[in-house]
Amino acid sequence: MSHAPDSSAADSPAPSARPASFLPWRTTFDLLRPFLALVVVTALFCAADWWINQEKASFYTSRSMRTVAAQTATVAVAALGMTVIIIAGGIDLSVGTAIALCATVLAWSLKEDVVLLVVHGDNVAGATQKLKVALEELDRSKNEPEATAGKALVDRRKEHLERTQAASRRWTRWTPCLALGLALGCGCLCGLVNGALVSYLRLVPFIVTLGTMQVYLGLAKMIAAETTVRPDNATQVPAWFGDLLSVRPQALWLGLPSGVWFTLVLAVVLSAVLHFTVFGRYVFALGSNEATARLCGINVRWNKIAVYALSGLFVGIAGLYQFSRLTVGNPTSGSGLELKVIASVVIGGGSLNGGRGSVLGTLTGALIMSVITSGCTALGLTNPIQDMILGIIIVAAVTIDQLRQRKQAA
Repeated sequence: MSHAPDSSAADSPAPSARPASFLPWRTTFDLLRPFLALVVVTALFCAADWWINQEKASFYTSRSMRTVAAQTATVAVAALGMTVIIIAGGIDLSVGTAIALCATVLAWSLKEDVVLLVVHGDNVAGATQKLKVALEELDRSKNEPEATAGKALVDRRKEHLERTQAASRRWTRWTPCLALGLALGCGCLCGLVNGALVSYLRLVPFIVTLGTMQVYLGLAKMIAAETTVRPDNATQVPAWFGDLLSVRPQALWLGLPSGVWFTLVLAVVLSAVLHFTVFGRYVFALGSNEATARLCGINVRWNKIAVYALSGLFVGIAGLYQFSRLTVGNPTSGSGLELKVIASVVIGGGSLNGGRGSVLGTLTGALIMSVITSGCTALGLTNPIQDMILGIIIVAAVTIDQLRQRKQAA
């Protein structure tokens, strides 16, 4: 004789279960936690600046806020790509040197008139130098045969210079476009190499990117001939390159530099990709449990390569921002930048174990670090103190993440 199941026991929730209405509030709080931390940090520095500097307080002025936003853009745009990698369970230590490599490629391309170099085989500077050498050889000629030969050499060099100058007027207007394309392509290639090595060699991303970090640094030094590449700002660098992160009034658009607005647009697009596309679901699946993702039919290898290549695109854009700020290509300008990029994601709530991270949190984390740096400068604190504060915040963020992981596991 069968008995009906005890419906009261089946319908009653477990003692430890939380009401369903609690979950949206918890999720909202987790998303807003980095933003609340930003508000608290900003308020503390504003109060401290007003208390210490009184009428000379400058931290909470509109110009200071624009400067903070402009200084954040380079790290923030690279951190957007790092967010995808960390959500997928990876990491990229080469991002700093890759940014410097992209900026160096951009500076070199502008300085060498890369379109003219490709189409004509020489640039104006090179042709002018050859003509100068030919004139010096002609001056050193003593007898008639050598003078005749030297004059013929000068005539050929003059003709070559005239052709190069004519081609320069025709082609050099396309140099910035090709230079920008080479910088972005360089970033994508760096990410593609990292993804291929991680996927095909099945090595730990930490080790792979630690190695490629040195490789990219060496390549940047090789391109720059172990010096700083300095294109002519007046003739070779377009004005909009320098205005991307400029806080000059004439360079602002709706109160902020155009590079900051472009970073926000990229953030919106990336957020949509992560939350409303199949690729985005694959990224979260890879970070949550790679073995399960493989059993579900996800091509883990190709998705990892795509993740790193996408991050490389953001690295290329960060290289453009780096050049916009420095107006030179310095191969060592990215040293240490990878720590700020990774810290932006972690402070913003991303988990180094993978499977969790948000675009809003990453932007907020980058802003928190910039606000701390700017606030310490306004208060007269030295760089060592600033580095120590940032280090403490990073350790605290990772500790909170680990405690959250243990709580969820329990």
